Amino acid sequence: MEAARRRQHPGAAGGPGAQLGASFLQARHGSVSADEAARTAPFHLDLWFYFTLQNWVLDFGRPIAMLIERSPRTLPRSITYVSIIIFIMGASIHLVGDSVNHRLLFSGYQHHLSVRENPIIKNLKPETLIDSFELLYYYDEYLGHCMWYIPFFLILFMYFSGCFTASKAERWMPGPALLLVVPSGLYYWYLVTEGQIFILFIFTFFAMLALVLHQKRKRLFLDSNGLFLFSSFTLTLLLVALWVAWLWNDPVLRKKYPGVIYVPEPWAFYTLHVSSRH
Repeated sequence: MEAARRRQHPGAAGGPGAQLGASFLQARHGSVSADEAARTAPFHLDLWFYFTLQNWVLDFGRPIAMLIERSPRTLPRSITYVSIIIFIMGASIHLVGDSVNHRLLFSGYQHHLSVRENPIIKNLKPETLIDSFELLYYYDEYLGHCMWYIPFFLILFMYFSGCFTASKAERWMPGPALLLVVPSGLYYWYLVTEGQIFILFIFTFFAMLALVLHQKRKRLFLDSNGLFLFSSFTLTLLLVALWVAWLWNDPVLRKKYPGVIYVPEPWAFYTLHVSSRH
Protein backbone atom coordinates (compact mmCIF):
# COMPACT_ATOMS: atom_id res chain seq x y z
CA MET A 1 0.00 0.00 0.00
CA GLU A 2 2.83 2.38 0.87
CA ALA A 3 4.51 1.67 -2.47
CA ALA A 4 1.23 2.29 -4.30
CA ARG A 5 0.72 5.55 -2.45
CA ARG A 6 4.23 6.69 -3.42
CA ARG A 7 3.58 5.84 -7.07
CA GLN A 8 0.42 7.95 -7.01
CA HIS A 9 2.18 10.84 -5.22
CA PRO A 10 5.83 10.80 -6.30
CA GLY A 11 6.57 13.99 -4.35
CA ALA A 12 5.44 12.50 -1.01
CA ALA A 13 7.52 11.03 1.80
CA GLY A 14 10.61 13.07 1.03
CA GLY A 15 10.94 12.09 -2.62
CA PRO A 16 12.67 14.25 -5.24
CA GLY A 17 9.40 15.98 -6.13
CA ALA A 18 8.80 17.03 -2.54
CA GLN A 19 12.35 18.27 -2.16
CA LEU A 20 12.13 20.27 -5.38
CA GLY A 21 8.76 21.71 -4.36
CA ALA A 22 10.04 22.67 -0.93
CA SER A 23 13.09 24.34 -2.43
CA PHE A 24 10.88 26.23 -4.86
CA LEU A 25 8.57 27.45 -2.10
CA GLN A 26 11.51 28.52 0.03
CA ALA A 27 13.01 30.48 -2.84
CA ARG A 28 9.69 32.10 -3.70
CA HIS A 29 9.11 33.26 -0.13
CA GLY A 30 12.67 34.47 0.38
CA SER A 31 13.54 32.21 3.35
CA VAL A 32 17.22 31.41 3.69
CA SER A 33 18.26 28.02 5.04
CA ALA A 34 21.69 26.99 6.28
CA ASP A 35 22.42 25.24 2.97
CA GLU A 36 21.46 28.37 1.00
CA ALA A 37 23.71 30.50 3.18
CA ALA A 38 26.60 28.11 2.56
CA ARG A 39 26.06 28.14 -1.20
CA THR A 40 27.26 31.11 -3.19
CA ALA A 41 26.87 32.33 -6.73
CA PRO A 42 29.96 32.43 -8.97
CA PHE A 43 31.22 35.80 -10.14
CA HIS A 44 28.98 36.89 -13.02
CA LEU A 45 31.68 38.13 -15.38
CA ASP A 46 29.32 38.40 -18.36
CA LEU A 47 26.74 40.36 -16.37
CA TRP A 48 29.15 42.91 -14.92
CA PHE A 49 31.11 43.28 -18.17
CA TYR A 50 28.02 44.02 -20.26
CA PHE A 51 26.58 46.14 -17.47
CA THR A 52 29.71 48.34 -17.41
CA LEU A 53 30.11 48.41 -21.19
CA GLN A 54 26.51 49.30 -21.95
CA ASN A 55 26.43 51.88 -19.19
CA TRP A 56 29.40 53.62 -20.78
CA VAL A 57 28.31 53.28 -24.39
CA LEU A 58 24.59 53.97 -23.92
CA ASP A 59 24.60 55.82 -20.56
CA PHE A 60 21.65 53.62 -19.73
CA GLY A 61 21.28 50.62 -17.40
CA ARG A 62 19.84 48.24 -19.97
CA PRO A 63 20.94 45.00 -18.22
CA ILE A 64 18.85 45.96 -15.18
CA ALA A 65 16.40 43.10 -15.74
CA MET A 66 19.29 40.63 -16.00
CA LEU A 67 20.65 42.03 -12.73
CA ILE A 68 17.35 41.23 -11.03
CA GLU A 69 17.22 37.73 -12.48
CA ARG A 70 20.78 36.97 -11.27
CA SER A 71 20.08 38.08 -7.71
CA PRO A 72 20.85 35.23 -5.27
CA ARG A 73 17.80 36.29 -3.27
CA THR A 74 14.33 36.27 -4.82
CA LEU A 75 13.11 39.86 -4.98
CA PRO A 76 9.47 40.86 -4.40
CA ARG A 77 7.80 41.03 -7.79
CA SER A 78 5.71 44.09 -6.93
CA ILE A 79 8.80 46.13 -6.00
CA THR A 80 10.65 44.83 -9.05
CA TYR A 81 7.90 45.75 -11.51
CA VAL A 82 7.24 49.18 -10.01
CA SER A 83 10.97 49.94 -9.96
CA ILE A 84 11.41 48.98 -13.61
CA ILE A 85 8.37 51.02 -14.71
CA ILE A 86 9.50 54.15 -12.86
CA PHE A 87 13.07 53.55 -14.06
CA ILE A 88 11.98 53.45 -17.71
CA MET A 89 9.76 56.51 -17.34
CA GLY A 90 12.52 58.51 -15.67
CA ALA A 91 15.11 57.43 -18.22
CA SER A 92 12.79 58.42 -21.05
CA ILE A 93 12.22 61.88 -19.57
CA HIS A 94 15.96 62.28 -19.07
CA LEU A 95 16.87 61.16 -22.58
CA VAL A 96 14.42 63.62 -24.16
CA GLY A 97 15.63 66.52 -22.02
CA ASP A 98 19.26 65.56 -22.47
CA SER A 99 18.87 65.43 -26.26
CA VAL A 100 17.54 69.01 -26.28
CA ASN A 101 20.29 70.08 -23.88
CA HIS A 102 23.05 68.69 -26.10
CA ARG A 103 21.50 70.39 -29.11
CA LEU A 104 21.59 73.68 -27.19
CA LEU A 105 25.29 73.15 -26.47
CA PHE A 106 25.96 73.26 -30.22
CA SER A 107 24.18 76.62 -30.31
CA GLY A 108 26.33 78.15 -27.59
CA TYR A 109 24.54 77.12 -24.40
CA GLN A 110 26.93 77.37 -21.44
CA HIS A 111 26.32 74.58 -18.98
CA HIS A 112 28.13 76.29 -16.11
CA LEU A 113 25.51 79.08 -16.10
CA SER A 114 21.90 78.88 -15.02
CA VAL A 115 19.16 78.81 -17.66
CA ARG A 116 18.27 82.49 -17.28
CA GLU A 117 21.91 83.61 -17.29
CA ASN A 118 22.77 81.89 -20.58
CA PRO A 119 23.41 84.35 -23.44
CA ILE A 120 21.32 82.40 -25.94
CA ILE A 121 18.38 82.14 -23.51
CA LYS A 122 18.12 85.46 -21.66
CA ASN A 123 17.32 87.50 -24.79
CA LEU A 124 14.51 85.26 -26.01
CA LYS A 125 11.22 86.92 -26.90
CA PRO A 126 8.64 86.56 -25.56
CA GLU A 127 10.12 86.06 -22.09
CA THR A 128 7.69 83.25 -21.36
CA LEU A 129 9.92 81.07 -23.56
CA ILE A 130 12.54 81.25 -20.81
CA ASP A 131 10.01 79.70 -18.43
CA SER A 132 9.55 76.88 -20.91
CA PHE A 133 13.30 76.17 -20.99
CA GLU A 134 13.42 76.24 -17.19
CA LEU A 135 10.56 73.75 -17.13
CA LEU A 136 12.49 71.53 -19.54
CA TYR A 137 15.55 71.81 -17.30
CA TYR A 138 13.44 70.81 -14.28
CA TYR A 139 12.06 67.74 -16.08
CA ASP A 140 15.54 66.68 -17.16
CA GLU A 141 17.70 67.45 -14.13
CA TYR A 142 15.26 66.88 -11.27
CA LEU A 143 12.16 64.86 -12.11
CA GLY A 144 13.82 62.63 -14.71
CA HIS A 145 16.88 61.98 -12.57
CA CYS A 146 14.83 61.14 -9.46
CA MET A 147 12.59 58.73 -11.38
CA TRP A 148 15.62 57.18 -13.06
CA TYR A 149 18.21 56.89 -10.30
CA ILE A 150 16.10 56.07 -7.23
CA PRO A 151 14.82 52.76 -8.74
CA PHE A 152 18.29 52.17 -10.22
CA PHE A 153 20.06 52.31 -6.85
CA LEU A 154 17.18 50.52 -5.13
CA ILE A 155 17.56 47.56 -7.49
CA LEU A 156 21.32 47.57 -7.02
CA PHE A 157 20.87 47.52 -3.25
CA MET A 158 18.32 44.70 -3.40
CA TYR A 159 20.74 42.69 -5.52
CA PHE A 160 23.55 43.51 -3.10
CA SER A 161 21.49 42.28 -0.13
CA GLY A 162 21.63 38.76 -1.56
CA CYS A 163 25.40 38.71 -2.18
CA PHE A 164 26.45 37.16 1.14
CA THR A 165 27.96 33.76 1.82
CA ALA A 166 29.38 31.74 4.69
CA SER A 167 31.93 30.09 2.41
CA LYS A 168 35.48 31.33 2.96
CA ALA A 169 36.50 30.26 -0.55
CA GLU A 170 34.19 32.82 -2.19
CA ARG A 171 35.33 35.96 -0.37
CA TRP A 172 37.76 37.07 -3.07
CA MET A 173 37.25 38.61 -6.48
CA PRO A 174 38.72 36.86 -9.54
CA GLY A 175 41.14 38.66 -11.84
CA PRO A 176 38.55 39.82 -14.41
CA ALA A 177 36.51 41.40 -11.61
CA LEU A 178 39.48 43.47 -10.49
CA LEU A 179 39.92 44.76 -14.04
CA LEU A 180 36.28 45.84 -14.21
CA VAL A 181 36.31 47.74 -10.91
CA VAL A 182 38.02 50.82 -12.39
CA PRO A 183 35.68 51.41 -15.39
CA SER A 184 32.67 50.54 -13.23
CA GLY A 185 33.70 52.96 -10.46
CA LEU A 186 34.48 55.62 -13.03
CA TYR A 187 31.02 55.28 -14.54
CA TYR A 188 29.33 55.66 -11.16
CA TRP A 189 31.49 58.75 -10.57
CA TYR A 190 30.10 60.23 -13.79
CA LEU A 191 26.59 59.21 -12.75
CA VAL A 192 26.91 60.87 -9.33
CA THR A 193 28.52 64.09 -10.56
CA GLU A 194 26.66 64.68 -13.82
CA GLY A 195 23.36 63.42 -12.43
CA GLN A 196 23.74 65.46 -9.21
CA ILE A 197 22.70 62.50 -7.08
CA PHE A 198 25.40 62.53 -4.41
CA ILE A 199 22.87 62.36 -1.56
CA LEU A 200 21.20 59.29 -3.08
CA PHE A 201 24.58 57.67 -3.74
CA ILE A 202 26.01 58.29 -0.27
CA PHE A 203 22.78 57.05 1.34
CA THR A 204 22.99 53.83 -0.71
CA PHE A 205 26.69 53.42 0.09
CA PHE A 206 26.15 53.72 3.85
CA ALA A 207 23.15 51.40 3.66
CA MET A 208 25.40 48.83 1.97
CA LEU A 209 28.08 49.37 4.61
CA ALA A 210 25.55 48.95 7.43
CA LEU A 211 24.27 45.74 5.82
CA VAL A 212 27.84 44.38 5.57
CA LEU A 213 28.46 45.05 9.27
CA HIS A 214 25.10 43.53 10.20
CA GLN A 215 25.69 40.36 8.19
CA LYS A 216 29.20 40.06 9.59
CA ARG A 217 27.69 39.46 13.02
CA LYS A 218 25.92 36.45 11.51
CA ARG A 219 29.21 35.14 10.10
CA LEU A 220 28.09 35.99 6.56
CA PHE A 221 30.46 37.80 4.21
CA LEU A 222 30.30 39.33 0.76
CA ASP A 223 30.75 36.98 -2.19
CA SER A 224 32.64 38.00 -5.33
CA ASN A 225 29.66 39.87 -6.82
CA GLY A 226 29.03 41.80 -3.62
CA LEU A 227 32.73 42.63 -3.30
CA PHE A 228 32.76 43.90 -6.88
CA LEU A 229 29.78 46.19 -6.35
CA PHE A 230 31.02 47.46 -2.98
CA SER A 231 34.53 48.06 -4.37
CA SER A 232 33.06 49.99 -7.31
CA PHE A 233 31.09 52.22 -4.94
CA THR A 234 34.13 52.75 -2.72
CA LEU A 235 36.22 53.81 -5.71
CA THR A 236 33.38 56.12 -6.80
CA LEU A 237 33.35 57.82 -3.40
CA LEU A 238 37.11 58.35 -3.61
CA LEU A 239 36.86 59.81 -7.13
CA VAL A 240 34.05 62.17 -6.11
CA ALA A 241 36.12 63.38 -3.13
CA LEU A 242 39.13 64.05 -5.38
CA TRP A 243 36.91 65.82 -7.96
CA VAL A 244 35.39 68.11 -5.33
CA ALA A 245 38.78 68.86 -3.74
CA TRP A 246 40.23 69.78 -7.15
CA LEU A 247 37.46 72.28 -7.95
CA TRP A 248 36.85 73.46 -4.39
CA ASN A 249 37.98 77.06 -4.97
CA ASP A 250 36.48 77.59 -8.43
CA PRO A 251 34.42 80.82 -8.08
CA VAL A 252 32.22 80.29 -11.15
CA LEU A 253 31.26 76.73 -10.26
CA ARG A 254 30.74 77.79 -6.66
CA LYS A 255 28.14 80.24 -7.91
CA LYS A 256 26.51 77.56 -10.05
CA TYR A 257 26.34 75.08 -7.11
CA PRO A 258 25.85 77.26 -4.01
CA GLY A 259 24.46 74.61 -1.67
CA VAL A 260 26.17 72.85 1.23
CA ILE A 261 26.87 69.82 -0.96
CA TYR A 262 29.22 71.05 -3.68
CA VAL A 263 29.61 68.50 -6.50
CA PRO A 264 30.22 70.20 -9.89
CA GLU A 265 29.04 68.55 -13.09
CA PRO A 266 31.68 67.43 -15.63
CA TRP A 267 29.76 69.16 -18.44
CA ALA A 268 29.81 72.43 -16.49
CA PHE A 269 33.57 72.07 -16.09
CA TYR A 270 33.90 71.32 -19.80
CA THR A 271 31.97 74.37 -21.03
CA LEU A 272 33.78 76.63 -18.52
CA HIS A 273 37.40 75.51 -18.81
CA VAL A 274 37.73 73.45 -22.01
CA SER A 275 35.35 74.58 -24.73
CA SER A 276 35.82 78.27 -23.86
CA ARG A 277 39.50 78.00 -24.84
CA HIS A 278 38.54 76.98 -28.39
